[in-house]
Amino acid sequence: MSTKHNSSQAKGYLIVIEGIDGTGKSTQATMLADALRKSGREVVQSFEPTNGPWGKKLRDSATTGRLCIEDELEYFINDRREHVEQLIIPTIKTGGIVILDRYYFSTMAYQGARGIDPEAIRAKNEIFAPQPDILIILDLDVDIALQRIGVRDGAANEFEKRESLEFCRKLFLNLKDETYAHVINANTSIAEVNASVMAAVDAQLGMQPAS
Repeated sequence: MSTKHNSSQAKGYLIVIEGIDGTGKSTQATMLADALRKSGREVVQSFEPTNGPWGKKLRDSATTGRLCIEDELEYFINDRREHVEQLIIPTIKTGGIVILDRYYFSTMAYQGARGIDPEAIRAKNEIFAPQPDILIILDLDVDIALQRIGVRDGAANEFEKRESLEFCRKLFLNLKDETYAHVINANTSIAEVNASVMAAVDAQLGMQPAS
């Protein structure tokens, strides 16, 4: 059963920013958080995998060698469960806004690319992880994404191979029909992407100061 929250269950909001690497998720998450704070809202900005013990193991595996798929998925779920229990739900319950750079949609995409059914991954996560109020999908052609990654990192790591990114991009775009999803072209300037992100958020939250 989904744990999607609504206004009768919680005061706050969960905003998730997704997309393949190179789309500028972290930049847009920070710009959105800054804007919402200026409007007087309580904002907690976070990311996944986290810096917790499970998240650290996952981050280390990106450069030291990927875990087997079963362990990798288990670590992601364990990391997310702690994140939900310790930060996401408490913030929402007190009226805050959580902005996440990656969430279980990334697990559906990246671990789905390794052969696990994305819908099975989704079902495992939605037992305990709330669906977002707003899902921002930053879309970018894989060739451009790889160029950006190369400039940033010097070389693609295990999570950034072309075939995987193609699979992930397709999965993210397939989420476009979700009622809370907004697909935004990330192949424009940072300011233009931010304007589109702000418009999507404003359409649901409004940018008036919080009461």
